[in-house]
Amino acid sequence: MNYTVSVRALCEFTAREGDLDLQFAPVPTALEGIAGHAAVRSRRPKGYEKEISLEDTIELAGGRHTLHVRGRADGYDAHRQQIEEIKTCRRPPEMLPHNHRSLHWAQARVYGHMLCKARGLARLRVALVYYDIDQEKETVLEVQHEASELATHFHALCARFASWALQETEHRLCRNRCLDALRFPFPAMRAGQRQLAEAAYKAALQSRCLLAQAPTGIGKTLGTLFPVLKSMPRAELDKVFFLTAKTPGRQLALDGLALIAAGIDTADDAAGSKPAPRVLELTAREKTCEHPDKACHGASCPLARGFYDRLPAARSEAVAAGRMDKAAVRAVALSHGLCPYWLSHDLTQWADIIVGDYNHYFDMNALLRSLTDNRQWRVAVLVDEAHNLPERARKMYSGALRPSALLAAQRHGPGNVRKAARAALKACQHLYRDQTTTYQSYTALPERLSGALQVLSAALTDHVETGADRLQGPGQAALALFDTATSRTEHHPETSSRQPHDKRKVQHTQGLAHPGTPYSDADLLRLHFDILHFLRLAACFGPHSVLDVTLAGENRLNDAGTLFSLRNLVPAPFLEPAFRISHSTVLFSATLTPWDFYRDTLGLPDDTAWVDVASPFDASQLHVRIARGISTRYRDRRQSITPIIRLMAKQYCTKPGNYLSYFSSFDYLEQVADAFALRYPDIPVWMQARNMDEAARDRFLQRFTAGGCGIGFAVLGGAFAEGIDLPGTRLIGAFVSTLGLPQYNDSNEQLRQCMERFFGPERGHDYAYLYPGLRKVVQAAGRVIRSDTDSGVVHLIDDRYAQPRVRALLPRWWSVRP
Repeated sequence: MNYTVSVRALCEFTAREGDLDLQFAPVPTALEGIAGHAAVRSRRPKGYEKEISLEDTIELAGGRHTLHVRGRADGYDAHRQQIEEIKTCRRPPEMLPHNHRSLHWAQARVYGHMLCKARGLARLRVALVYYDIDQEKETVLEVQHEASELATHFHALCARFASWALQETEHRLCRNRCLDALRFPFPAMRAGQRQLAEAAYKAALQSRCLLAQAPTGIGKTLGTLFPVLKSMPRAELDKVFFLTAKTPGRQLALDGLALIAAGIDTADDAAGSKPAPRVLELTAREKTCEHPDKACHGASCPLARGFYDRLPAARSEAVAAGRMDKAAVRAVALSHGLCPYWLSHDLTQWADIIVGDYNHYFDMNALLRSLTDNRQWRVAVLVDEAHNLPERARKMYSGALRPSALLAAQRHGPGNVRKAARAALKACQHLYRDQTTTYQSYTALPERLSGALQVLSAALTDHVETGADRLQGPGQAALALFDTATSRTEHHPETSSRQPHDKRKVQHTQGLAHPGTPYSDADLLRLHFDILHFLRLAACFGPHSVLDVTLAGENRLNDAGTLFSLRNLVPAPFLEPAFRISHSTVLFSATLTPWDFYRDTLGLPDDTAWVDVASPFDASQLHVRIARGISTRYRDRRQSITPIIRLMAKQYCTKPGNYLSYFSSFDYLEQVADAFALRYPDIPVWMQARNMDEAARDRFLQRFTAGGCGIGFAVLGGAFAEGIDLPGTRLIGAFVSTLGLPQYNDSNEQLRQCMERFFGPERGHDYAYLYPGLRKVVQAAGRVIRSDTDSGVVHLIDDRYAQPRVRALLPRWWSVRP
């Protein structure tokens, strides 16, 4: 069997040693890196070759297997017989850790060997070219090598990798054999589950995207995982990514994979490999870090010290176990004195199935997407509860900046930062000088503002770099977190540049770097974090985005309510590359109607397949009734309160039990709940509160006991409108007192207008308001029927539910009555 590895992966596996070192090292974006490479090549003489594809193959295990190494050298000057490895940077190369420079040299020498072999060269000059994109300056490091030296170096690296390559080759053969023989973990599939499984299997074999709408209760997790795993050998897949919006979905996937694995004979085969697929769970840094008060380098954190020296043994132990969930990775990491978070990142290369959050694949510079692209993996992507992806993606590709933070930097920052912050503030004032309203959106990003922020970012970079040595304790921890959250670090170039949880963590460090002072290095780090993300979004600003300016207070710059937001409206341009590089993607949910809305807004291919799985539930299980005589429009809400509470009380008295009552806002909820409690004090009620923590949410759900009675009041689209399971008599009905439409305001009107520009005037309102609203309604109503033995009632309280275009968006199996 032929085992193929990239030059980059080979060198990362064999040439790293010493500490994990994530001290601050701002690096160029992908686009800046491309521009930097182009700038270097433009300076080369005529005849200079670029992007040279090279490869070499060596035999393993007496010729039974081969190791195929491939890659593309950046450039070759035939006149000088010099091969070049180009690295873009934002600081002098001598400031790069030795670990990184040795890795770069290893890559350059491997390319040198392969070029000598391909062209019969006896000797070659190998050069590392570091190009500072800010200074537009090259630093060239050259070493003359004999071809025999380069060959010796190459074979030494391959020898270190050979045993691992043999193990991985055997593992893949065994894995595929076991998947070929895989059996469904239950005697039979549920109704509808087979239809979903067949569609997912075909999508994987045909290398297509699939949108699958399938009702709650049929087992969508197993109905997608099982067929895609079965397809891995035939489709020649390297990996399967199972992506979720929330932690419970991730656990469901892990539980499903455990069921599948339980039916596999996990005894060691003749080669000593475990045939079961390896499963890895990726989790957020804030939930994984063992020393949040320390920085990610050997001088600060003991789990970073000697990281690469101890990594091989930990890696081998983890993959031998097969199941690498959060707890298992932590146990292995700590037993070897390693950081669990960064060990899990290394293990992504050796896992067969990876379970994680949406952002691990869809976020800007996301880990799994970058690895897929750079390693040329064939992957199948499963997107759980895919109705959440449009809104989650908008947030991934949006960012905000507060002028009050710039003002604080101008007043309290170091000299160079103060000057740059002053210029940025003037650019902000120039932008909104003619703004007559508190909110206004702009379809273009002023060059003056982006230019001023670039200068301020450079000043902050200089300050952070020169001050890194003096930062200690939590201030240094904030710095390390800033590194991993905002930079494509040299440790792991594929690391996501920004994750929402990372930003929250940085905010917790405010004022800690220098206790007792009103302004700290942690504040500057947080500002730098926001500016870098803002600039990354500015670099790809287009018709899919708007610049929102919200003004607050008399002294607008000093008011925290004044906000500059780069808001993404249509995520399709950002997500389309993720779908393009996957072999197959299956997006599934109970609410994906209409399917063309999701295809358009997510940027799915034109040939995306669609399946609407028939419900296993009978219409007699759920009585859906429309309250035609009630309007819940904003102007009618006060008048709606009395008829709503009468309807709820009548239903409760007709059949006492547990109910959920949903409203469009907390204000509306509180008004109706207060009126209901006053009018019907004998009926138990409990309410969702604003900003409930996890414990409070658990207490709310604990009120829904089997055989219990009462009404819980909740907000539509909130924590209790989807993702909760209250089977049997724990919930027998729901009231939905809203159509779920987003509020009509300037911000949402910008979204509607953008949708019209992209998809046509006839779709703007529906894409911005109607479809997102009805999706929340159907999700909330879906809490009532969770199995084929459940029964209940749903009251849709608004006269607009009687409109044919609205009725058409409700599930087909519902029997809707007046």
